[in-house]
Formats: sequence, C-alpha cells, structure tokens
Amino acid sequence: MNKTLTALSLAAAFISTGQTQAAEIDVTITNATKNIYFTPLLVAAHSSDIFLFRSGEAAGSEVEQMAEGGDIGPLSSLASNAGAVVVSNPASGPLNPGDSTTASMDTGDADSLSITAMLLPTNDGFVGLDSWPIPTTPGTYTVRLNGYDAGTEANDELATSMPNPPFVNLGTGGSGAETTVTNTSVHIHPGNLGDTDPTGGISDISSTAYRWLNPVAVVTVTVK
Repeated sequence: MNKTLTALSLAAAFISTGQTQAAEIDVTITNATKNIYFTPLLVAAHSSDIFLFRSGEAAGSEVEQMAEGGDIGPLSSLASNAGAVVVSNPASGPLNPGDSTTASMDTGDADSLSITAMLLPTNDGFVGLDSWPIPTTPGTYTVRLNGYDAGTEANDELATSMPNPPFVNLGTGGSGAETTVTNTSVHIHPGNLGDTDPTGGISDISSTAYRWLNPVAVVTVTVK
C-alpha cells in the first residue's frame, strides 16, 4: 500500500495525535554540493504519524511532480490543507550551490520536520528529510540530507527528459544512460553518471560539472 501523504491520512493523523509541543524553530538549509541546484524548497512541520515520502515505498503523484519538475505546489497544498505548518520556497527561487536559506516556523502541535526539493540536473532526484523528530529541548541541531531517487522516471540523463533552466548547461545527442526504471520505490539516488561528450555519448550531463555524492545538504535547526 502506498503510504505517501494523502489528504485523508493527513487529516486523520492530525486528529489522532495526542502529543503537543508548540515551539518556534529556525530551519537553515545549506546546499552542500559543488554544482547541483535545488528547486524551490518545501519545509513542513507535521505530526509524526504522517510523512511526505518514505524510502522503500512508492512515491505519490505529489512527490512525483516535485521530483521530476520541481513543482512543490501540490505537495504543499496537500500538507497545508491537512494542518501542517508549511513554508514554501524560503529562498525565493532555486538554492544555488553553497548558498543557504532559512525558514522560521511556529510548529504548533507538530513534532516532525520534513524537507523536499528537486535536484538539478537529474531526472527525478530530490533532496529529502523524512519526518525528523523536532527536539523539545532548546538548542541548535545539525542534520545532513541525502539525495533520493523518486523511482518514477528512468535516469536517462537526457536534456529532453529534464528541466533545463538557463543556469544548467546540458549537452545534446546522448543515447540515454538508463532506459528503464529499475527500482520503482523511493531510494537513495546513485548520482549522475554523465560523460565528457557535449554532443553525444550516453548522457547530456557533463560528468566533470554535475557529478555528486551524498550528503547534498546540511540543515541546522534552532529550537528556541
């Protein structure tokens, strides 16, 4: 069964949870990659009974839209309508390599924190934090985030299959690094394969510019 966030399960979770812990937090997200961009980020504080995504389970359509095209609107609406505290796009656009952005939140009754954004350039890769327990003790906490593969699209690494904003320099003429999806569940992303042929080869991604390894982000949470 796909347990990815749904309006019904979200609503039920918020009604059933018995824990309350109002807290003000600052969530600072740093892009820790050399040359990978994050699309607009979604930061959500919610009940521990729900989640935006889960490794090993199929992604819902809202996660698919975020991971393949950077559209956080459906996922943000789903969470907000069920009572989650949501901050959308705190960087007011993509988060560049090496840059940071901060989302300030009053968590209300929420006790867990999730973060998502697409990784560019990838087919369906995203940076993710899944239902991290928000500490009750004031202080500063650091979490390192991995890049995930949504499992919804083959990692062919072709310019025709990925968003192609002007700040990402993709090649042409690739034959396709991958032709089929080999794992249809959310899983740790293997990273871009790429090649060094800008007008051919198997990939339209430059291996010298856009290779990456985990972790891809550092999150600092300040509980006040």
